[in-house]
Amino acid sequence: MSDHTRRHSIAAEAYLVGDQNARAEAEARNGLLQFDLACRMIMDAIDKGEGWKLRPSTFLALHREALQGISNYAGNFRPSTVEIEGSQHKPVEAHRVPELIEELCDYVNDNWREKTAVHLASFVMWRLNWIHPFSDGNGRTSRMVSYLVLCVKLGLLLPGRNTIPDQIVDNRVPYFDALEAADKAAIAGQYDFSKMEELIEGMLAAQLTSVMETATGKHYL
Repeated sequence: MSDHTRRHSIAAEAYLVGDQNARAEAEARNGLLQFDLACRMIMDAIDKGEGWKLRPSTFLALHREALQGISNYAGNFRPSTVEIEGSQHKPVEAHRVPELIEELCDYVNDNWREKTAVHLASFVMWRLNWIHPFSDGNGRTSRMVSYLVLCVKLGLLLPGRNTIPDQIVDNRVPYFDALEAADKAAIAGQYDFSKMEELIEGMLAAQLTSVMETATGKHYL
């Protein structure tokens, strides 16, 4: 199985674009719009300061931007069950999705002061994929919300051309491995997404290193 299709959602999707090439072009275009929306959300959240909370509406808005014009379910939780090809994890029934998304938000908001930015971003990345609340676009939305939480917790829109979401798209294997490691821990009744934390730590370092390389003209290993 290719890296691109590993952990791919299988659901009763209502695509508005039937041609695969046209859909890929639309997804690429929407990806840029989704990132722009996330950046605006980050700046708005930083301006709000202590008044900001992670809400389900954040997930829905970012998903809508990613799937707008592509799926009838853009900006909506999935109406039925979904399977993940390439993974042993079985996502929850559709009726449980809203409640679990609320719990995800509660975990982030309740632990905002005590937990690190990397911890909270890692939790969001894994937990959203675990819930799999959408028929399609779960990965794209989880990566963007995770990045948003990371930036808001740090209090800045992270600089660097080689962003964490871009790095994941460029090499999905470590990302999939980290998700599967956390899934296995969840089966045992544990929250352990340390592998995801290690992944995000390394990618954050790479993103910030790209700033140094641009500033100095030097290449850092």
